[in-house]
Amino acid sequence: MKPVKPNISFSCQSREQNKIKMMKRTLSLYVLLLLSPLSGLATQTTAQAASPQSVQDRKTSRPYTGDLSIFESPGRDEKLQINRVMDILGITDGKTVADIGAGSGWFTVRAAKRVTGTGKVYAVDINPEAINYIDQRTQRERLLNVKTILSKSDDPLLPTQSVDAVLLLKTYHEVEKPVSLLRNLRAALKPGARVGIIDRNGNGENHGIGRDVVIKEAAEAGYRLLGQYDFVKADGMDYFLVFSAN
Repeated sequence: MKPVKPNISFSCQSREQNKIKMMKRTLSLYVLLLLSPLSGLATQTTAQAASPQSVQDRKTSRPYTGDLSIFESPGRDEKLQINRVMDILGITDGKTVADIGAGSGWFTVRAAKRVTGTGKVYAVDINPEAINYIDQRTQRERLLNVKTILSKSDDPLLPTQSVDAVLLLKTYHEVEKPVSLLRNLRAALKPGARVGIIDRNGNGENHGIGRDVVIKEAAEAGYRLLGQYDFVKADGMDYFLVFSAN
């Protein structure tokens, strides 16, 4: 018998096929490793976009915890034209008003007198000392139509559909989660209720916040701007914005 010669052509072809398979596997593994970080980044970006808190991560001022009597400066009524503010917000006899960030109760007592005994004012604050201060003040001034609420930083904890008007007086720049606060406020608003914000232009941490930032955050929370005014103080820094829920 003649010796059988090995099929060299078949062996070479088999080795080439194995090389190609290995190259494909290596390439697939490389592509997977390359795309993995991008996939994680895309997931992270999507999660951030879906997070309602991401839109309100900005600088805020430290809430005031000092002597509350400093808010009782002479002539403040005239400087802020607070009666005109209440007119614009529709605060009249029998209305229910919320003073968010009530502090010393400076606005609370003025609103309570404006709505008379047939109306009500909710004095809302996150500071227990402010709540105690207002309780003592309203007892001393015999204002029986004021109810204090110790609130959360992102929720005023007001009763559902309870208020006709709201004012945040020089407080908005201190709110830790402004969009959440405004969203949670919506449930407490009666139809047609007005929300007023008086503040001064600033960068958030210098006890002021730009009016454009406030308007943008209010829109994100589901409010529309009804009007903006510059008559509160004559320094050109303070502004008064009025919103209603969509």
